[in-house]
Amino acid sequence: MSQQLNSYSEPTIQVIKRNGQPAPYQASKIATAITKAILAVEGQAASGSSRVKQTVDQLVDEIGQRISRYRPDGGAVNIEEIQDQVELGLMRKELHKVARAYVLYREEHAYRRTEQEQEQAQIGIRVAHADGSESLLNRGRLSAVIGWACSGLDDVDVARLLNDAEGNLYHGIKQQDVATALIMAARSLIDEEPNYSQVTARLLLEALREEVQGFLAVDEVSAGAVGLEAMYYPQTLLASIERGITLELLSPELLCFDLARLGEAIKPERDLQFTYLGLQTLYDRYFLHWRESRLELPQVFFMRVAMGLALHEQDRDQRAIEFYELLSSFDYMCSTPTLFNAGSKRPQLSSCYLSTVPDDLGGIYDAIKDNALLSKWAGGLGNDWTPVRAMGSVIKGTNGQSQGVVPFLKVVNDSAVAVNQGGKRKGAVCAYLECWHLDIEEFLDLRKNTGDERRRTHDMNSANWIPDLFMQRVFEDKSWTLFSPSDVPELHDLYGQAFVERYHHYEAMAERGEITLCKTVPAKQLWRKMLASLFETGHPWITFKDPCNIRSPQQHVGVVHSSNLCTEITLNTASDEIAVCNLGSVNLSNHIVNGELDRERLRKTIHSAIRLLDNVIDINYYAVKEARNSNLKHRPIGMGVMGFQDALYQLGYCYGSVEAVQFADLSMELISYHAIEASAQLAKERGCYESYQGSLWQQGVLPIDSLQLLREQRGESYAILDDNCELDWQPLRELIAQHGMRNSNVMAIAPTATISNIVGVSQSIEPTYQNLFVKSNLSGEFTVINPWLVKELKALGLWDSVMVNDLKYYDGSLSQIERVPEELKARFATAFEIDSRWLVEAASRRQKWIDQGQSLNLYMAEPSGKMLDNLYKLAWTRGLKTTYYLRSLGATHMEKNTEASHPVEEPLIEPAEKEFDLGERQEEAAFCSILDPECEACQ
Repeated sequence: MSQQLNSYSEPTIQVIKRNGQPAPYQASKIATAITKAILAVEGQAASGSSRVKQTVDQLVDEIGQRISRYRPDGGAVNIEEIQDQVELGLMRKELHKVARAYVLYREEHAYRRTEQEQEQAQIGIRVAHADGSESLLNRGRLSAVIGWACSGLDDVDVARLLNDAEGNLYHGIKQQDVATALIMAARSLIDEEPNYSQVTARLLLEALREEVQGFLAVDEVSAGAVGLEAMYYPQTLLASIERGITLELLSPELLCFDLARLGEAIKPERDLQFTYLGLQTLYDRYFLHWRESRLELPQVFFMRVAMGLALHEQDRDQRAIEFYELLSSFDYMCSTPTLFNAGSKRPQLSSCYLSTVPDDLGGIYDAIKDNALLSKWAGGLGNDWTPVRAMGSVIKGTNGQSQGVVPFLKVVNDSAVAVNQGGKRKGAVCAYLECWHLDIEEFLDLRKNTGDERRRTHDMNSANWIPDLFMQRVFEDKSWTLFSPSDVPELHDLYGQAFVERYHHYEAMAERGEITLCKTVPAKQLWRKMLASLFETGHPWITFKDPCNIRSPQQHVGVVHSSNLCTEITLNTASDEIAVCNLGSVNLSNHIVNGELDRERLRKTIHSAIRLLDNVIDINYYAVKEARNSNLKHRPIGMGVMGFQDALYQLGYCYGSVEAVQFADLSMELISYHAIEASAQLAKERGCYESYQGSLWQQGVLPIDSLQLLREQRGESYAILDDNCELDWQPLRELIAQHGMRNSNVMAIAPTATISNIVGVSQSIEPTYQNLFVKSNLSGEFTVINPWLVKELKALGLWDSVMVNDLKYYDGSLSQIERVPEELKARFATAFEIDSRWLVEAASRRQKWIDQGQSLNLYMAEPSGKMLDNLYKLAWTRGLKTTYYLRSLGATHMEKNTEASHPVEEPLIEPAEKEFDLGERQEEAAFCSILDPECEACQ
């Protein structure tokens, strides 16, 4: 067996057997099964054949690689999935007779299992209880639970599931493992029928109910009740809050609410909205727990969060019910820190923190300490490192030379790993560096797998902070000068024309020899190195300094020096201010009614959500005083969106289309209008934020108006922007003029990496990654299948086992499945089949309405230097403030990839003169929150 094969042996992967029990993954067992299938066809004479051994080794290696691709840090896989992979592997190698022999082998063993199950059925399965006693399995209750889990759902088979579930049971099974066996039986069918995801969620819900109500000793529980009838939410809410306070997990202030009234306001039927991925995510990481026992049912959880956000309201009970309606309906969802900590004794509810690191040793380590404290309470971090002097700079105190920024970033990297947000998710930080910094070239290499490990940061994110002047010089093929900030201290706080003038001044000083620690390089050369590093390592991301500042409403009181962990926040930072942003996202999919955007429902959702977000600022626990100072002074919030792709499916639009771009424009205009309107009305009720005077808001300049400021700074040739409007904005301008704004910033589109899983919609503004794939996160591995696609295929009579296997083989793509109509292939094109310029165009239309930024991932199946050059130049000329990950496919996917569908016309930018080398292709680009099980982004 090859060395590669050994890398997939135990204990990395756990195999879930049919009885629900885990066992170590053993490649040798797969090899044995394949060998038996080959010998069944070729005869025993082939048993010593080197050809057979080589074939078996190759197949086992490929299967191990495929299973481990989505489980880089280990995990669990169902035995049926392994056997499916064996079948597909044999078919790919055109060993069709062997594949048939293997199928017969599986059927024979299935028949034997059925006989054993029938024998057990005659005797009766005995269940072991925690106290050591045993009893016969209650088959009537088992049938009732499965029947309830399947009720009201189309195309699910109660009898089949009951039979499969009983096949997972065995004599002596533990009581708690019975529920696991049911869940495992249902989840294995999700790839055949998406509704089994809801079935699995309901089976998990029933297990959760027994766990919670048993721990809380809710007296009203009836032994025979199942499903929603057994939830007893009013009693469970009271018991959960009281026990949470007793265990010092929740704030005693929650007892000030009328818990009886709130309990009656709970809607148990909303438990039925969950997919398996959503409910399992809540179960593993969000519900309050004590020594592995959960204290909350789903609707108790939403009500507890709502109560925590209504603590300071005058009519707190009514507002708690309003916020509960908002969350439990899935119309809107708070960010992860808010869900984690609302109502707790340490309610750290904010999502993102931005800081500037000063150029002195004490300040540097104070910043690292602040990172640790903020990360402890689930905050995502963005650090501006531009002020720190470059390598080779003189340290006056010691008369030595600085080692530059990079050694400190290594400390930041290790600190982020050490402080893991209480075990709920991995700590995460992003370092920003402006591209005139003399250490920029070494900064580009931070994530490389070669070089001095002491100058590498494999767990930390990084981003380039790029001024417009650099981009102009790239276009014009001019030189670019790198400086140490200790020699050019003013550049850090300048942007626009003021930056250009001062930069020219420093370049002239360098030419005269007055600044010696500097370096001049061709701007195109540095730009290409940026793109090559981005492709090779996924970092640093490309973000743009000038549009972030020129369009900032708060430019009168400071400078935006960086963005945050996920590149959507653009707030000022200073020595006495750590910027804070409080996030949440509207579920756009829920606001499509009868094929149209329900504008009134959207307005209602946004007004409640803005009030909720503003409450976060006053309730929030601040781990460092600089964060409190900044948040109370400026009161920024970030209203975002998720479910954009789902909305397009409902409207019948292709993601790569003019219609999708126009919908992005209209939907964001409505969100912008109502978010600003809600903040202005809150200002009428609660007063303006402290630093309002002098802001762009106070000057009557709204986000849409600030596009003109960008045009004036850049010139028309470098600012190709759309400023069309549908709504009448004059009444809103008058409202702001009369009452001001409650919040300095109100919009930002975050990745929604986890909360979209909870709600069961597509992430943020992302296109569909694959129509069928295995998603891996801290809660495990989940089959994700596009329900919108399945609905369309069913209508055409095309949804069958062959289609399922085709989707698996082609990695969730329809492009090479001949019997699928072209219209469906276009509408359900996956992220790598869509020309990324469509994503940029849609993002540009959103950006004109947003006072902050958006987390924009870009996808490219087969990147080339020219394509990347044009794509990121397009992003800049279209006025984007930031970009996020660049996604690319590995070599294993290339042969299945097709050309991008619906290409847009060539962008109005200067193309690269020639191709340039991107460096060695990576096997597979890292996928934040898709393939990386520990990366959850800031939501």
